[in-house]
Amino acid sequence: MITKEKLKDYAGKLMFDMDDKEYETLQQEFEIILKQMDLIEKMEGIKEVEPMTFPFPLTHVKWRKDEVTEELTKEEILQNTEAIDKDQVRVPKVVE
Repeated sequence: MITKEKLKDYAGKLMFDMDDKEYETLQQEFEIILKQMDLIEKMEGIKEVEPMTFPFPLTHVKWRKDEVTEELTKEEILQNTEAIDKDQVRVPKVVE
């Protein structure tokens, strides 16, 4: 069970601002999802089904190999930013 207090804690960490009615709605939606997950877990043979990445086979896609073709030096990377701190790019804080 997901409590309203947990939802408020998560929302605060993610910097969401919601009113009590929205928390109630979200809590009800989570309860529905958890019930559905329980039903799926009880399905016969579900543990033998291979997880899928896509809902259909991708036969027309040609994946390229992930190979390094050209490396940039630290100086080349840092020349494109003004926010440099100790040879690293400084980015705005987004999480508490």
